[in-house]
Amino acid sequence: MKYLIWFLVILLAIWAFKRSRRSNSDAPQAPTAATPATPANMAVCLHCGIHLPQEEAVMGEKGQYCSTEHRAAAQDRNPV
Repeated sequence: MKYLIWFLVILLAIWAFKRSRRSNSDAPQAPTAATPATPANMAVCLHCGIHLPQEEAVMGEKGQYCSTEHRAAAQDRNPV
């Protein structure tokens, strides 16, 4: 009976120790507000229809293209 009481006291001490450690590590931290990225203006390639950022678009006579090859292909297909 004496050993059973000591065993229960030791188990209680271990449980209390683990619980105190867990509550310290799980303490809620202040959430940091992530600044959302500003959306980029998008352009559509008139040849293939892909969307790309406006600053990466290649300007042609009829509009915007994703590459110089598509600008040339569109002009060859539909000469002015």
